[in-house]
Amino acid sequence: MKKLILTLSIAILTLSGVRADEGMWLPMLIGERIEDMKAKGFELSAEDIYSVNQAALKDAIVLFGRGCTGELVSGEGLLFTNHHCGYGQIQSHSSVEHDYLTNGFWAMNRSEELPNPGLTVSFLVRMEDVTAQIEGGTTAAEVVAAAEEGGKYSASVESLYYNNKFYLFVYQVYRDIRLVGAPPSSIGKFGGDTDNWMWPRHTGDFSIFRIYAGKDNEPADYSPENVPYQPKRHFAISTKGAEEGDFTFVYGFPGSTREYVTSDFVDYTLNHSNPAKIRLRTKRLDIIGEAQSKDVATRIMYASKHAGIANAWKKWQGESLGLARRNTVGKKQAYEARFEEWAAGTEYEGVLASLHAKYAELLPYAISRDYYNEAVYAIELLGFAGRLGRLSEANYKDYSPAIDKAITVAMLSDFGENVAAEFVPEWYTARLAECGSVEAFVEWLYGTSRLTSLECYEGAKAEGYDFGSDPAVIMRREFDNLYKEKINTPYITLNQEITELYKTYMRGQMAFEPERTFYPDANLTLRVAYGSVAGYEAADGVYHLPYTTLDGIIEKDNPEIYDYDIPQSLRELYASKEYGRWGVEMNGRYTIPVAFLAKNHTTGGNSGSPIINGKGELIGINFDRTWLSTMSDLDYDPDICRNISVDIRYVLFVIDKIGGAGYLLEEMTIN
Repeated sequence: MKKLILTLSIAILTLSGVRADEGMWLPMLIGERIEDMKAKGFELSAEDIYSVNQAALKDAIVLFGRGCTGELVSGEGLLFTNHHCGYGQIQSHSSVEHDYLTNGFWAMNRSEELPNPGLTVSFLVRMEDVTAQIEGGTTAAEVVAAAEEGGKYSASVESLYYNNKFYLFVYQVYRDIRLVGAPPSSIGKFGGDTDNWMWPRHTGDFSIFRIYAGKDNEPADYSPENVPYQPKRHFAISTKGAEEGDFTFVYGFPGSTREYVTSDFVDYTLNHSNPAKIRLRTKRLDIIGEAQSKDVATRIMYASKHAGIANAWKKWQGESLGLARRNTVGKKQAYEARFEEWAAGTEYEGVLASLHAKYAELLPYAISRDYYNEAVYAIELLGFAGRLGRLSEANYKDYSPAIDKAITVAMLSDFGENVAAEFVPEWYTARLAECGSVEAFVEWLYGTSRLTSLECYEGAKAEGYDFGSDPAVIMRREFDNLYKEKINTPYITLNQEITELYKTYMRGQMAFEPERTFYPDANLTLRVAYGSVAGYEAADGVYHLPYTTLDGIIEKDNPEIYDYDIPQSLRELYASKEYGRWGVEMNGRYTIPVAFLAKNHTTGGNSGSPIINGKGELIGINFDRTWLSTMSDLDYDPDICRNISVDIRYVLFVIDKIGGAGYLLEEMTIN
C-alpha cells in the first residue's frame, strides 16, 4: 500500500507531460504547481492560495448552495456569484407586482436584504489525505465523525482516481444568506437560451448576497439579530482588466469530469444518452416556452424551471458536437489498443476487456434509467406523489396542472416508444390499454388524482381520503418499484464492478504513461485551474477575440424579444457615454468591457468562481464555457476549450449606474 501511495503521489506531482492550461488541481498540493504558475505570471505563493495556518484565498471562496461557487468581496460578508446561481432565490422573491427577474432587485440598505430559507454557503476549513487511514481499515464514517467535532463542522471523505486515493474535506456551513442585489434578467440573463454556452457573449451574469452570522461570527439560523459575517479574507478587485495572454486562474468547486473513462462511456454519452435527453428536454421546453409566451405570470412562475431544464439541454448539444469533432471515441479506442498491447503479461492484462464487457451488460439498464429520470420523473404530479406528507404551498407555488399535463403526454409517449417492455410496469401497461391512448390515460390520471392542486390535496386530507388509492400515488409506486428492482439495482451493482475495474485501469494508465501528469477528476471539491486570457479559432478563417463590450449589447438590443430587451437606462448610458470611472478605451472606442475568454479548465460547479489575476485580485466571475468546450468534461482540447467570465468592471458599472447601489462599492477593496 505504501508503494501504491508513493507511485500515485509521484504521478500526481510530475510536471512533465501535462497539456498546456489543462487540469483541476488540489489546493493543498498547489505548491507542486507553483513554479509553473509563476512562469506564466502568478506573483503570489502557494501559502497565499491554500493554508490552514493563516488566512488564504481559499477563505474567500464558498460552495454556494449545492452546486455553484461564490467569492467574498468585502469584510462585511458581501458575496458575488452568478445570476443563474441565485436565480431560484431571485425568482422565489418575485411576483407580478414585484418582478425582480425582469426589473432587478437592489437592497438600498441592510434592512432591505432578503432572507433565503434553505440556502447555505460552505467554507473549506481544511483538506487532508486520508488514504492510509481508509486503506488501513478506518471507515469513512469514522473519519468524518472525528472531523465534524460534534456538529461544529460538516465533512466528507471523497475518493480520487477511482478509489486509489481518499481525501477528507472539512467545511463550515453558514445558513443565513440574504439577497442584496441582482440586475434585471435582460442583463443577468441577456441572450437567454439563445446565447447560453455561446461566444461572443454579452451577459452580466452576477448576483450579490451577504452572509450573516451570530454575534460570535459563527454559523446561525436566520435571525434579525444576526450580523454580517466577518471573513478571514476577501478579494481585492482590480479594475485594470486583462489583455490577451495575461495569466488568470479560477478557484472554485468544479462539479464532475471523467477524463480517464474508456471509449464505452464516451460512446454511450454521444450515441445514446445525449440524443435521448436532448429530445425529451426539447419537448418539455417547447411546452413551457409556449405557455410562458402567452402569460406574464406563467413566465415568472416557470422561469427558474425553464432555465434549469435548458442549461443542461444546450450543454449536451455542444458536448456531442465537440466529441464528434474530436473523434473522442476513436481516439480512446486507439489509446486502448496501445494500452492492451503494453499491458500483455502484466497485472493490467484483461482489465479493458472486462470493462468493455461490463459496459455492454450495463447498456440496457443505463438507457432505461435515463428515460425514467428524464421522462417519468420529469412529471411533477409524480413528484408530488413521492412527497406525500411533506406537500405544502411551496410545492404548488410555481405549478400549472395544464403545463404538467401536456408534459406528461409528451413524456409518456416518448417513453412508450423507446423503453423495452420489461422495464415498463405491468400496472401502467394494463391501464394504458384500458384507456386506449396516452392522451386518454393522462386525462384519467389528472381528472382523478387529488394531488393536482393544493386546494384539492388539502380538501382530500380534510375528508380523510385514502391517498394510497390515488392514481398518481399508485403510478409513482409502480414505477418506483420496477425502477428499483429491475433497473437501478442491477445498474448500481454493475457500476460498482466497473468502478472496481477502473481502480485497476487508473493505476494501469499511470504506469503506462509515467511522464504524464494525472490531475484528479472534478467531484465538487475545491480546485485551482490556471491559464491565460485567450481567443480561439472558431472555424477556418474565423478568429474569436477574447473580449466583448457594451457596443455588442447595443447591437443585439431588441425590445421585441424578452431576452434581448435591455433596460432603457442602459440605452441612455450608451447614448450619453456617461460611464464614470468604468469607461475604458478599447480598439479606439470608449466603452465598457462586458465578458472575456480564458483557457482555464472549468466545468459545472465553477459557475460563480472568481477569475483572478497574477496578483490574486478579482478581475471577473466565471459563468460559462463556449459551446464546443463542453466536451472538456470528457476530452479537454487546449486549442478550443475556453471559459467565459463577466468582466468585473461591467459588474461594478451595473451596480453603480444601473442599480443605483453605489454604496455597496464603498465596502469593497477596489484597485
